[in-house]
Amino acid sequence: MLNSEKKINGHPLVYFDNAATTFKPQVVIDEVVNYYNNLSTNAHRGDYELSYQVSKEYEDSRRIIAEFINCDPDCIVFTSGASMSLNLVAYG
Repeated sequence: MLNSEKKINGHPLVYFDNAATTFKPQVVIDEVVNYYNNLSTNAHRGDYELSYQVSKEYEDSRRIIAEFINCDPDCIVFTSGASMSLNLVAYG
């Protein structure tokens, strides 16, 4: 959760400029730190235990997202960001 005590020019922070980035919930930050500290390998790139764990987490995420939006997991494509996603749709 964003620190509600944060002030800019004496006013509570309200952040709307999230087209390129945005503040992240602490749970997201914690998972990113966990990845960098404990799992920092590429998914689907190795045949060793750590690579398997990362690949499993990756595919589990795909399945959870698919269930959330009610689609087939094969329809979920991860990209580096909104621009890449829009270009993929536009130029597919």
